[in-house]
Amino acid sequence: MSGDGKPLPSAADVAAEPLPTGGGAEPEEPEEAPASEEAEPKPAARPARPPPAPFKISTFVYVFLGLLGLWMLIDSSARNSIAGLLGTGPGTPGPLYWLIGFNSDYLLLTMALAGAIEMFVTSVAYNYTTNWIKAAKVQKWSSAFRKVQMEAIRSGKKDRIAALKPQQEKLTRLSGEVSIAQFKGMAITYFLLILIYSWVGLTISAANVVQKTVSFGTGSSVVLTSTVGSLPIPIWFIIFSLYTVPFSLVFRRVLKDYWLRRYANEHHIAPFAPGPPPAGGLV
Repeated sequence: MSGDGKPLPSAADVAAEPLPTGGGAEPEEPEEAPASEEAEPKPAARPARPPPAPFKISTFVYVFLGLLGLWMLIDSSARNSIAGLLGTGPGTPGPLYWLIGFNSDYLLLTMALAGAIEMFVTSVAYNYTTNWIKAAKVQKWSSAFRKVQMEAIRSGKKDRIAALKPQQEKLTRLSGEVSIAQFKGMAITYFLLILIYSWVGLTISAANVVQKTVSFGTGSSVVLTSTVGSLPIPIWFIIFSLYTVPFSLVFRRVLKDYWLRRYANEHHIAPFAPGPPPAGGLV
């Protein structure tokens, strides 16, 4: 019994008595957050979206001419209609026929001048879209990088191969930029090639038999619309191609030399005479 005369509780009564739930004597344990809430990471900040590329009228022109040239190549009626706008004879006048048609009396001269105009315009376009300094550097870097890359592959060391990966990515990006620039010039070249060839063919076909007959001065003559043997290639096509090849080589060489001289003058690069390297080697 206790001191106040009351009997002491038995062990069974103590076990059956509920635990105290209030009173503030014992601090309440904080509730644990669910595991899903604790493991949920905070959303990362989104990277800033790069600004859109500005619209360039030159890019639109390149794409338009490339698609137009493809359409002309596929559809012969569209090709002849567009080429016919330049004029193909006295009955169908046009700007190019008025300039170099000569009333279809001098078809060889007409073809020569048409080839010169075509190659000059395409050479200017190719020279305008090509950065010769960048193209030369990329070609030189590609040659040097291939040697280093082959040595790293032969060594079999993965760390050496991995160390070349950033340089390879940079070289790939620069090579792509040079290729895209060349494709821009090819779009204009492709369009003019189809246009002028079609115009020459239509102009020769519209001429009479006497005008399209060419004499070689030895008593022999040939009709420009006749084919070469059993091949479906007209003679005028071969003659016109022989005109365009030298014009292309000359114009591209002259314009490239002019571009490099202007670049040297703008960057104050002194020209040097080609010759063997000095005794001490290249600096």
